[in-house]
Amino acid sequence: MLELKNITFNVKSDDANANKEIIRGISLTIPDEKLVVITGPNGGGKSTLARLIAGIEKPTNGKIILHGEDITEMNITDRARKGIGFAFQQPVKFKGIRVFDLIKLAKGKNISMSDACNYLSAVGLCARDYINREVNGSLSGGELKRIEIATVLAKGSRLSVFDEPEAGIDLWSFQNLIEVFEGMRKNISGSSILIISHQERILNIADEIIVIKDGTVAANGSRDEILPTLTGTASALKECSRLTASIGGAAV
Repeated sequence: MLELKNITFNVKSDDANANKEIIRGISLTIPDEKLVVITGPNGGGKSTLARLIAGIEKPTNGKIILHGEDITEMNITDRARKGIGFAFQQPVKFKGIRVFDLIKLAKGKNISMSDACNYLSAVGLCARDYINREVNGSLSGGELKRIEIATVLAKGSRLSVFDEPEAGIDLWSFQNLIEVFEGMRKNISGSSILIISHQERILNIADEIIVIKDGTVAANGSRDEILPTLTGTASALKECSRLTASIGGAAV
């Protein structure tokens, strides 16, 4: 279980003598064995909150407690050792590193080629086509996303955090992504999943939904409680995504 206790996060504003409050006294609990989705308008603080949980940023005030242990001052490496896995909105590329090497690093021990292939298969990739490829610009956004998720699976994180996993991927890859998350949800025993997203299809597979707006918790509850209140917003976001994709297709 992850607990956020009165978390605030400030950054320097344009006025060097003033601070801008991005996260404003958020208190939350992410329970074990649940798939939780954090959603809300752009600029509301969702991704910032994910980075605070992962240890990329440190809160200005408040505490972060993981399974009863205060991890507020721990960096991203120490938190990873404690069981927090983080998937970036834009996956990192590693020139010269093979997919197999990356999965082995994530696992933290020597594993067979066959074991590594199993993780790739779990995210819908044909293992023989990817296991020896470099994690570089030759891979598409969707491929990089799924490889990154494979590393999270290999790590066996107690809390897996995904920051807008749908960003920059095509419709086919998005459908596969949903299937991957559904598979993770079925095998969630002893761990939890936290996804930052405004996509309706991801919201539909959540156990719980948290709405972040203007750096605060605007709503928090079960999917059945929260999703109906977001119907108009979700439809508008869906239409915006469709128009964006159409424009992109026309440009190509």
